[in-house]
Amino acid sequence: MGSGFSKMKKQARLMQEQLSQVQSQMQNTLIEGSAGGGLVTVTLNGSKGLKKIAIKPECVNPNDIEGLQDLIIGAFQDAASKAEAQNPLPTRGFF
Repeated sequence: MGSGFSKMKKQARLMQEQLSQVQSQMQNTLIEGSAGGGLVTVTLNGSKGLKKIAIKPECVNPNDIEGLQDLIIGAFQDAASKAEAQNPLPTRGFF
């Protein structure tokens, strides 16, 4: 009985180490998404954390702030879908 429990503890520890490695890799992976033909570019890490937003000057029109906002959202969604495709771990429904 004791050796089975020790084996389970060892397996759990190994799984935790592997999970930590994958999470670290995700934090260090950068994924870029864009919208408007590259007018707005968003960079996320593998955990979908926002790292950078780049907006080309020709995209900035004070009379069309809503258009710029839509491009930012579109670029974020593009990068997030790429991150989802690369993510080896489930982000929803894990428990």
